[in-house]
Amino acid sequence: MIPRDAEHERWMDLALDEARAALLTQDVPIGAVLLGPDGAVLATGRNEREALGDPTAHAEVVAIRAGASALRERAAAVGHSPDGWRLEDCTLVVTLEPCAMCAGAIVLSRIPRVVFGAWDEKAGAAGSVFDILRERRLNHWVEVYAGVREAECGGLLRDFFAAHRG
Repeated sequence: MIPRDAEHERWMDLALDEARAALLTQDVPIGAVLLGPDGAVLATGRNEREALGDPTAHAEVVAIRAGASALRERAAAVGHSPDGWRLEDCTLVVTLEPCAMCAGAIVLSRIPRVVFGAWDEKAGAAGSVFDILRERRLNHWVEVYAGVREAECGGLLRDFFAAHRG
C-alpha cells in the first residue's frame, strides 16, 4: 500500500498536467483530477472559462460533471440505475484551494476528500477566506489535505499572472 502522502504527490502530478493544459486556451492554469471509489482516475478537469465562455467552467466543476457522467455510464453498463450525482468515496485533487462555488459543488456532490496544492488567500473556501468544506452547519463535511506540492502549484499561477500583467 502506498502511503497517503505519496499518493497525494502522484495524484497532484496529474492535476498539474491538467493545469498546464489550460494554458493552451489562455485559461488560468488550474487542474483537477477526480479519483473514483476504486482509486483510479474517474475524470479530469481544467479551467475552461476562456475556452468555453462559461463562468462556471472551473477545473473542479468540469471534473465533477465528467465524473458524475462516468459513474452513470459505468452503472448503466452493468444494469444498475444510479442516482447520477453522488460522488461518494471519490477524491478530488486540485492545484488551487477551491473557491466558494466549487466548494459548494463538492459538498453537494458528496465528495468526501479533497487534496489541494496552493492556498487561495483571496477566494479560498477550504480554510483561507471561508471553510465551506468543513462547515458543520451543512449536511456533508469534507476531509481536506492542503498544501500538497504547494510551491509548484503556486508557482504555475504566479508565472501565469506575471506574464499577463507584464
